[in-house]
Amino acid sequence: MWSSFWRSRDRFSLDELRYLTDQLQKVQIVNNVNKNFVIETLRSISELITYGDQHDSNYFDFFMERQVMGEFVRILKVSRIVSISLQLLQTTSIMIQNLKSERAIHYMFSNEHINFLITYTFDFRNEELLSYYISFLRAISGKLDKNTISLLVKTQNEEVVSFPLYVEAIRFASHEESMIRTAVRALTLNVYHVGDESVNRFVAKAPHADYFSNLLTFFQKQCLYLNGMVSETLKNLDSDTTTAILNVVDEIEDNLYYISDVISAGIPEVGRLITVNILQLLIFPLLLPSLQLDAVDDIQIGAITSLYLLCCILRIVKIKDLANTIAASLFCPPEAFVPDSETKLNGHAPDHGYEIQQTENKNVIEVDGCSKKILPSLSSSSLVHPEDIISKGVSRLTLRDALLSYITAGDDLQVLSSLSILATLLQTKELDETMLDALGILPQRKQHKKLLQQALVGEDLREDQLFSSGRSFIRDGFSCELDGYLQNLKEQYGVACSSLEVGTSPSVHRFQVLDALVSLFCRSNISPETLWDGGWLLRQLLPYSESGFNNQHLELLRDSYKNSTYALLEEARGTWPDLLVTVLRDEWKRCKRAMEAPSPRKELKCMLLPLDKPSFDDVLPNKSSFVAGERMCKVFVLLHQLQIFFLGRALPEQPPTCPPSDIPENSRARNAALDVSGPKLGSELRLVDAVPCRIAFERGKERHFCVLAISVGASGWILLAEELPLKKHYGIIRVVAPLASSDPTIDQKYSRWLHLRIRPSTLPFLDPAKLITHGKAKTKAPVDGRWTLSFMDDESCKSALSMILEEIDLQSNEVKKRLKPLLNHEGAIDVPDASPHPPDDASSSNATPSNSL
Repeated sequence: MWSSFWRSRDRFSLDELRYLTDQLQKVQIVNNVNKNFVIETLRSISELITYGDQHDSNYFDFFMERQVMGEFVRILKVSRIVSISLQLLQTTSIMIQNLKSERAIHYMFSNEHINFLITYTFDFRNEELLSYYISFLRAISGKLDKNTISLLVKTQNEEVVSFPLYVEAIRFASHEESMIRTAVRALTLNVYHVGDESVNRFVAKAPHADYFSNLLTFFQKQCLYLNGMVSETLKNLDSDTTTAILNVVDEIEDNLYYISDVISAGIPEVGRLITVNILQLLIFPLLLPSLQLDAVDDIQIGAITSLYLLCCILRIVKIKDLANTIAASLFCPPEAFVPDSETKLNGHAPDHGYEIQQTENKNVIEVDGCSKKILPSLSSSSLVHPEDIISKGVSRLTLRDALLSYITAGDDLQVLSSLSILATLLQTKELDETMLDALGILPQRKQHKKLLQQALVGEDLREDQLFSSGRSFIRDGFSCELDGYLQNLKEQYGVACSSLEVGTSPSVHRFQVLDALVSLFCRSNISPETLWDGGWLLRQLLPYSESGFNNQHLELLRDSYKNSTYALLEEARGTWPDLLVTVLRDEWKRCKRAMEAPSPRKELKCMLLPLDKPSFDDVLPNKSSFVAGERMCKVFVLLHQLQIFFLGRALPEQPPTCPPSDIPENSRARNAALDVSGPKLGSELRLVDAVPCRIAFERGKERHFCVLAISVGASGWILLAEELPLKKHYGIIRVVAPLASSDPTIDQKYSRWLHLRIRPSTLPFLDPAKLITHGKAKTKAPVDGRWTLSFMDDESCKSALSMILEEIDLQSNEVKKRLKPLLNHEGAIDVPDASPHPPDDASSSNATPSNSL
C-alpha cells in the first residue's frame, strides 16, 4: 500500500510538465545554488513540449494556459548567470525547430516573447553564447512564411517599421567567424524567399540597405587579400601558399553564390542595389583599371586576379544588367575608371585618340618569330599592333583591345586569363547577343540564326548574306544596344566613352578576335594547354568550317601546322621516338575532349596559380630535347585537329597511323633470338654482332661485357650482356638501356672510348603517381646518365658506333613509317621512307652527364 506514495512520476506525462512548470514559477532568483536545477527544468520542459506537439495537443494547451514562454523570459530577467542564458537560448531553439503544428508556431511568434529574446542585451563577449544566439535566430528564420513573418514585425500604415530578427542578425554579417557569417546568410535568405512585399521594401530601404554595400565592402577586402596572396605566390610558389589561395578562392566563390541566391529571391530593388554596389565598389574602381597594359602605381589589384574575379562574377551572379554593363565597359579606355584621370567626357584624353594610324611598310609584324600579315581588307583601326600595346603616358587602347593584346603578346597566365574572360562572356546567357556581336565573339551559328530570323520576318537582308563569311549585323542593329549601355555608364556611373569610337562594324571586331587567336597559334612561348583553350574558343566562334577565315588567316595557320609537322618528324629521331606514337594517341584523345567540351576544361582558380610546369620539366635536365618534344606533340595535335576542322570533317577517335611492321628476317633482333616483347634482364640471347667492351658502374670496379644495339619496330635498346663461358656466342643480359637519345660519340682524345647518353626508360607523365600537382611534394626526378664504353682497339669502337647508328636509323624510319598517314595529311609535307643518320658531329649530346664513368 505504501509503495504508491513512492511511485516515480512518468517522465513523458502531462503531470510531469505540470510539476516542472510549478517548480519553475517558484524560482524568484537564479544563483549558483539553484542554477543546475533551473537548467535541468528548462531542458526537460522543452523535451515535453516537443513530445506533446507530436503526440498530444494537451501538452501545448497547458503550455499556453500557464504562459510558460513568459516564465522563460522572467527567468532570463532574474538571472545574470551565463549558463542560464545558454540553456534558455538552446531550449527555445530546440522547441522552435521541432514544433510541427502551425498552431504551435503561431502561438510562439504571436506574442513579444520571441522579439524580447532577440533584442535582449546578451554578453556576446562569450563566444559560446553568441553561437547559441545565432543558432536561435536561424531556427526562427526556418519557420518563416507569409503568415508567421507578420508576427515578428511591426507595421505602420502598412509599412514595416521594425523587424528585430533581421536587424539583429545582419549586425553579425561580417563577423570574423565563418560559421556565424554562414548562419546569418542562411537567415537572410529565409527572409528574402518568404516573398512578403512589405518586408522586401523594408530590407531594401535605408538604413538596412547598407547591408548590401557592407556585404560588397567585405567582399572587396577579400579580393584585395586574395590579390596579395596571388602576387606573393607568383614570386615564391610553395604548397602552403597555394593551399591558402585555394581556401580564399573557395570563400570568395561561396560569397558570390550567396549573392546569387539573394538575387534568386526575386526582389527587384535588392537586385538593383547589388548591381550598383558590385559596379561601384568592385568592378569600376578595382577590376577594370587593372586591365590597362601600362603599369600604374596606384592600381590596387593585379590583372590576373581581376580577370579571375570578373569571370567568377559573370558566371555566378546572374544579373542581365550587370553582365551587359561589364561587357559595354570593355569598350572604354582604362583611364575612364581611374580617379583624377585626364579623360574627357567623350572618352578622349588629350592627344590620345583611339584611331590607330597605319604607318608605311607595316604590312607584316612579328609575333614570337612568326610573321603575321596585316589583313588588307581591314582598316588599321581594326588591328591591335604590338607598337600600340604599351605606350608612354595614357593608353590608346580600350579594355577590349587590352584583352586581345594579352592574347597576342602576354605571358602564359595573361593569355589563359584573357581566353577565360572571352569564354565566360561567350557562355553568359544574360548577355545580349548584340553585345556578343559587338565584342566580336558571337558564334557563327548564332549569326546564321539571327540573320535567318530577320529574313523570315521580312527585314531587308539579302539572302546571300546568310552564309557570307564577311557578313555582319547592320551597324544600327547592335549599336542601339551598345549605345544604350554606354549612355547608362555615363549618366549613372560617370564613366564616359563615346560609341563612335568603338568601331564601325561587328565584322571588324570579329576579325580582331580571329587575328588574336591566329597569332596565338603562332606563338612558341605559350603552354600547349593554354593553346588548347584558344582552340576551344575558335571552335565555338566558327563551328562549321574555314569559311570564317580569310586567306591570310589560313596561310598563317597552315604555315604553323607545317612547322609543327617538321618538328614532329625530327622527333622521330629525337629523344623519345619509341613512345612518340603512344604520346600522340594519348594527346589526341585529350585534345579532342578539350576541343569538343561544352565549356573550357580548366577551373577558374587555375588562373591564379602559376601554371603547372610540364610533368617532365623538373624530371629531365634543362637541355633534354623532350621538354620541347612533348610540347611539340601537343601543339601538333591541336593544329592537326584544327586542319581537319577547317575541312568540315569530324575528328576521328584516333590519329591515322600505320600498324607496326614485322621484324625483318635478317635483323639483329632475329639473329639475337629476341621477340617483340623486348629484352629481359637475366634472359639469354645470341651475341651476333656484339662487341666486347669494358665499363665501370662503380669507381674502381671495371666489368667486361658485350655491347649490342637492337631495334624492334619503334622500340630499341642498348644491351650489355655477359658472355657464357660454356656456350659460345651466347650471353646473359645484365643491363638494358634505351637506344633512343643515346647520342653515341667517340671521345676526341681517346679513340677507343665511346660515350653514350642514357635517358630514363619511360616518361614521368605516363605514370600518374609521378605527376607534380599544386600543393603536393615533388618526387625525386630521374635524370639522364652517361656510359663510357672502353674497347680493345679503334676498329672495335667504330664498329660499335656504326651498329648503334644503324639501329637508330631503323628505329627512326619505322616511327616515320607509322606516322606517315598522319603527317601527310592533305599533302602537308612529303615524308621520306628512309633517311640517313646525321653526321657524327650532330650526334654529340649537349645534356649534362650525371654519371660520368
